[in-house]
Amino acid sequence: MTPAELKIYLENLISRQLKISTMIWGPPGIGKSSIVGQLTHEHKMAFVDVRLSQLAPTDLRGLPVASDGMSKWYPPEFLPRDGQGILFLDELNMAPPAMQGVAQQLILDRKVGTYTVPENWFVWAAGNRKEDRAAVFDMPTPLANRFLHLQVEPDFNSFKAYALETGVHEQVIAFLSYRPTLLHKLDPQQPAWPSPRSWIMASDLHKAGLDLAPAVGPGTTAEFVAYIQLYENLPNLTPILEGQGNHITFPTEPSARYATAIGLAVRAASAHEAYNAFTWLSQTATPEWVQLFAVDLFRVMRSMGQMGALAALIQKDSRLQTFLKDFQQLIGL
Repeated sequence: MTPAELKIYLENLISRQLKISTMIWGPPGIGKSSIVGQLTHEHKMAFVDVRLSQLAPTDLRGLPVASDGMSKWYPPEFLPRDGQGILFLDELNMAPPAMQGVAQQLILDRKVGTYTVPENWFVWAAGNRKEDRAAVFDMPTPLANRFLHLQVEPDFNSFKAYALETGVHEQVIAFLSYRPTLLHKLDPQQPAWPSPRSWIMASDLHKAGLDLAPAVGPGTTAEFVAYIQLYENLPNLTPILEGQGNHITFPTEPSARYATAIGLAVRAASAHEAYNAFTWLSQTATPEWVQLFAVDLFRVMRSMGQMGALAALIQKDSRLQTFLKDFQQLIGL
């Protein structure tokens, strides 16, 4: 499933209060733990992220302390005691078998030693696959059989939706729109390689005017640098956003078209600017480019709280009525 589909599935587990232990599988850097963190924020739940590969069995079971002639296990302070939230066991299969055995008690019985998981907490886990060249151990069959297993793969549309809403640099979004295969490309020969996680870091580097190679590797950076040189030949987008773009034509080269469509969607600072860009593109570009732009624009406007104002402007414009029918579902996203 895609990251977007994973988020929907996990949201259903929360809304239906299905406290079934769940294992999320996928390559590194695609946002597995970030999605879980987003859900806890959106649902106003607590989030305890436990990296099992960094713990010893006693770190999870607790320390034995003598009391009245017996040993009692004193559980660690990081385990939740009350409230509602998600106990997230990250890097589960990077933990050695002894550690996985202790985690199995927590997953199966919702308790370990003298500690019991509170009733309103979910127990989820995540891990990488062997084909991802991660240093993982085989998961014991009894442990695997205690989980729901969700397989997630990198997906550009899911990443772009997140990037548009969180302010990832427009040139990064435009480049990956043109070269989506570089969203996630594991290179075992390089310490730095492109993934959704490293592109977020690359965006911050690019905003600061720094080299992207430490985040996404030298090869990908060379392609990115060549691509952004296109921006010197793009049409001036400011007149288009101001409603004065009648003399400007839509580029003919596909890479420049992606850059123009993404640039207009990201730079529209209000419903009126978005409407002007929508009008211009509907007059100068073919329907598939208008639809690509509209999906991105509506996401940006929704994140700004301007979607209602934009929809009202579109509905009053008879020239856009033919497009409006096709975009009704997108407007309601």
